[in-house]
Amino acid sequence: MKKNAIAGHCFANWVAFEVHLAEWEREVANVRIHGTTGEAPIARFARDEAHRLKPLGGQPSFGSLRELARVVGNDCAVEIDTNSYSVPWRLIGERVAVTVAAGEVRIRHGMREVAVHKQSEGRRLRIIDSAHLDGVAGRNGAVCRPEIAAATVPGSSPLPSLLRPLAEYEAAIGGSF
Repeated sequence: MKKNAIAGHCFANWVAFEVHLAEWEREVANVRIHGTTGEAPIARFARDEAHRLKPLGGQPSFGSLRELARVVGNDCAVEIDTNSYSVPWRLIGERVAVTVAAGEVRIRHGMREVAVHKQSEGRRLRIIDSAHLDGVAGRNGAVCRPEIAAATVPGSSPLPSLLRPLAEYEAAIGGSF
């Protein structure tokens, strides 16, 4: 194959490449005499294997399933096939397991499923579950809390306040979220 199927050829796109390979397989590879068996692969298939095939009865031949590992980006998402799928923002920087199957993208952190999205048909799209962004600073405009925004006397500093719930700090040191 590497010596005559694609060597020296240029293809305008992936479809043209696949069409060329299908034609090469049908007209060259399957009809030439194989070096090991001494016969054409298409003749051997017709004689020894074709009659063993059984109809699938309308069922798909196999289920397509992919298992991937990703790190959650600063945009609260993981990238799969050029598309970004959101995950809870607390997982930024964490490694997650992704399963792509049956038109769905399922994302797990440890043993816990943290996100499920419909698999996108397009390219370079952002698929976002807004619940994954709850608590992100600036999500609904600038962060402006009444106790921080209150006018202060010049020279005095406002009392420090926690900007996040204590549960988030607990999660950062190993608790659950």
